[in-house]
Amino acid sequence: MECDDLYYWNGPPAVWPKHENPCSWDGTLTRAQEKAALRITEAILNRENEILTWAVCGAGKTEMLFPAISKALEEGMRICLATPRADVVRELKPRLEKAFQDIPIQALYGGSKDKHKHAQLLIATTHQLLRYEDAFDVMVIDEVDAFPFHADPALPFAEKRSRKSTCTTIYLTATPRKVLKTKARRGKLAHVFVPVRYHGHPLPVPQLKMWLALNKELPKQNASNPLFRWLLNRRNPERQLLLFLPTVELTNQLKTPFTNLMLEHKLINHPDELDAVHAADPDREAKVMSFRDKKLKVILTTTILERGVTFPSVDVAILDAGHDVFDEAALVQIAGRAGRNANDPTGEVMFFHDGKTEAMLAAIYSIKQMNKRGGF
Repeated sequence: MECDDLYYWNGPPAVWPKHENPCSWDGTLTRAQEKAALRITEAILNRENEILTWAVCGAGKTEMLFPAISKALEEGMRICLATPRADVVRELKPRLEKAFQDIPIQALYGGSKDKHKHAQLLIATTHQLLRYEDAFDVMVIDEVDAFPFHADPALPFAEKRSRKSTCTTIYLTATPRKVLKTKARRGKLAHVFVPVRYHGHPLPVPQLKMWLALNKELPKQNASNPLFRWLLNRRNPERQLLLFLPTVELTNQLKTPFTNLMLEHKLINHPDELDAVHAADPDREAKVMSFRDKKLKVILTTTILERGVTFPSVDVAILDAGHDVFDEAALVQIAGRAGRNANDPTGEVMFFHDGKTEAMLAAIYSIKQMNKRGGF
């Protein structure tokens, strides 16, 4: 806040230890992942200024970073993995702790208990970068196109201030904004492209479903509408279900009628198997964890779960997909929640709408192009 004092360290610069073989991850990268990992590592060792890693949803971007993070730790560098969403920080921390078991890792977000630690490997929301100046040798911006990072100029400012002059910045995303695409196309931004998911299956292509009276019928809920006809005839009813809605009000409003109708048609067995979540929900973290632990079968959500979270076996539906909140990037990212597991790579994605929009058509075209570039 404007009334807060900011204190700067003016003593000698911190010296971080060099670690021998810091990575404890025992997985194997695919050929496409390995190519990207080598390029990212090369950028760090050569002290390149920035590089874009453009990889489809489910390509395994986090695993691609492991060799580069490992090499940076071997060289005594300090690394920050920053992301616009707190949910992503909470998901990444246990994965990185498992991959780098002997390296202290700090996670920073609103409500985090790690704020008084000083770790060599840091995971943080982009807001937390306001705490740092000239601090990092390697900066990874995960989901660089996500709100609020691309919409709030204070966040890119804080991110740039937190880097050392020799820092390498790695941008990660499945849906780069036009500015990054243009810079990469013109050769002004080094980049690596990964067009295929780690399990080798194509991205699920969304199906468009017209629902003319959507806004009128959705709050009432009955089993004859297009949504429930689809729910009753899903290819795999054992999958969990992510239902995306455009507003917090509608998300909360539909929780009870959805629960009642799903109980009536035996789509869930208990009312506690369905819940709703949004950004201001005080129980947001617990609800996402319950869904991840499969205690919840259905979750109604706003766009807070559009990216950066992984669930192994889900179907996805967007209700009122033509709403302004669902731009092309959001639609692609939401579709990317389905089919992420090698054991179930064919999740269904449905766009329920009362009229096609350019964003919907562009998202489907983008997904098909990605599949084409991936050899499908």
